Amino acid sequence: MPKVKTHSGAKKRFQARTNGAIKRKHAFKNHMLDKKQTKQKRRLTNSTVVHKVDERRIKSLLNL
Repeated sequence: MPKVKTHSGAKKRFQARTNGAIKRKHAFKNHMLDKKQTKQKRRLTNSTVVHKVDERRIKSLLNL
């Protein structure tokens, strides 16, 4: 049986933590930043954890 490949887009966007949670970055931090408030841009800089509902689907993409 051949090896199962990891999804290329998912491995660039997500990172698994030691406790089993998956880390992700916030969206809306790429362009048109002059329209967004400084407080919003600062909040979007921090990374966060993927929601429990989506966790199983992302783990299958990452072969975890």
